[in-house]
Amino acid sequence: MIFVTVGTHEQSFNRLLRKIDELIEKGIITEKVIVQSGFSNYSSNFFEIHKFLSMDKMEKYIKQARIIITHGGPASFIAVLQQNKIPIVIPRQKKYNEHINDHQVSFVKFISQKKDNIIPIYNIDKLGRVLIHYDEISKKKSQNIYSNNESFNKQLSDIIDELLEK
Repeated sequence: MIFVTVGTHEQSFNRLLRKIDELIEKGIITEKVIVQSGFSNYSSNFFEIHKFLSMDKMEKYIKQARIIITHGGPASFIAVLQQNKIPIVIPRQKKYNEHINDHQVSFVKFISQKKDNIIPIYNIDKLGRVLIHYDEISKKKSQNIYSNNESFNKQLSDIIDELLEK
């Protein structure tokens, strides 16, 4: 099963949901897909959609899924890392009116370079290739996955301070 979460930001992330539909239609995705769609207004005949999910349901789907695809919100991909899984992370982008700025792009690049424990995708057209090769790509990622909230909060605070200085 593939679980997709776009978070709870009030702007839609229809671009990702359209791509998932396209990959199912092309036969690249053949397993069941469950989507937490938030404020996206996309509908599909190919995957199961839930606007919002409780934390218990989110954890259940993350545990059950072979692959998890998230937006670039830290809470979403950290929840996956805490289950010792490597998420595919597709940051929302301002140019597609998915967020008010590109902070998700910056944050995903930072985490990818610093920790190497996520699979970032900045060009959504690469999602199919990543899904086809997910097992081999994820094995090359850092397996140093652990919950370290205090360290994370400090690092996030430092990043925010640095961004505000610019």
